[in-house]
Amino acid sequence: MSRALSDLLFPRRCLVCGRLLGVRETHLCIWCAADLPFTYTWEQPRNLMADRFNACLERWRPDGEPMDYAFAASLLFYHRENPFKRIPQALKYQGNLKAGAYFAALLGRRLAAAPPFADVDLVVPVPLHWSRKWTRGYNQAAVIAEEVARALGVPCDARFLRRRRRTGTQTRLDAQSRLRNIAGAFAVRARPSVPPRHILLVDDTFTTGATLAACYYAIRSALGHSVRISAATLAMVEA
Repeated sequence: MSRALSDLLFPRRCLVCGRLLGVRETHLCIWCAADLPFTYTWEQPRNLMADRFNACLERWRPDGEPMDYAFAASLLFYHRENPFKRIPQALKYQGNLKAGAYFAALLGRRLAAAPPFADVDLVVPVPLHWSRKWTRGYNQAAVIAEEVARALGVPCDARFLRRRRRTGTQTRLDAQSRLRNIAGAFAVRARPSVPPRHILLVDDTFTTGATLAACYYAIRSALGHSVRISAATLAMVEA
């Protein structure tokens, strides 16, 4: 079935503004595609997201334990008043896996061209608790991680981390409450026979960094300081 006929039978709409899409448009109309709120964090080893992530890591760092600056990057800015928030929401809440994969591939291509992520050799999604994954039917972080790994040309291991317990929603919690809520929630399933050198943690949206920090320290606890750990997300909440 041609795209034109398919659009006639099953009209596609822009994720952001709702306008009917043309034959050559994918997920976004040309106007929204031109206005995508890119963060460009992948172009700078030290950037707003990375600084916020490292500040979160510092709050959890055991006394005297060394910590390298962790790289972090995100594709898009997220703001609750901005209609572009519908892009990550389409994946997380509406089951639009095709759109999620499309924008994850955009993120992956940018990371693949960024020197800080050039030596990543394993991509690991933030895991969902089994009960939440069963209810939703998929892990949105894994959808993103698979596309990022494909762009980087490295493996993606969705079973590397496990979620020990189901945590309450983080949405309405402040930064300190998020840290307390998520502390100790993750663990490495099994120490790999050949430890990776640089792991890229992937999630859908970066807010305070608490969830990624909990994953970071779960990996650090299991593998020590021989592995570098970075982070990437589809979107980041504007501070």
